Amino acid sequence: MKVTKDAARSARQLLRLSHKDGTLDHDRIKEITTKVSEAKPRGYLAILQEFGRLVRLDVEQRQAVIETATELGAQTGNAVIEDLRRKYGSTLTAEFKVNPDLLGGMRVKVGSDVWDGSVKARLTELKNKL
Repeated sequence: MKVTKDAARSARQLLRLSHKDGTLDHDRIKEITTKVSEAKPRGYLAILQEFGRLVRLDVEQRQAVIETATELGAQTGNAVIEDLRRKYGSTLTAEFKVNPDLLGGMRVKVGSDVWDGSVKARLTELKNKL
């Protein structure tokens, strides 16, 4: 379904209303979706679809996935989280994963931002250059 400019504008306004103290309030999200569903304004399905997409992106932007080839120590993990929180805000949560396929280094994903400093990525880049 194509989202019109009006529906996108309405969805952005609803997203702003769903924040409380700078973070998403799940109770407000439920309340907003219920009210829009009951009121059924023009293009309400597109509004709800875009609102859901914006909420999903906002949630992803506040969650970091950190992949390493081996287990990180507590001190190193905390330093990485603190650096990410300086960039993305104090509400950022982190999830650590061990991925032996990386061979070494680290891959960090926050929302749509990806930093890949793994040995595997460097070898792939070198292979593509040759």
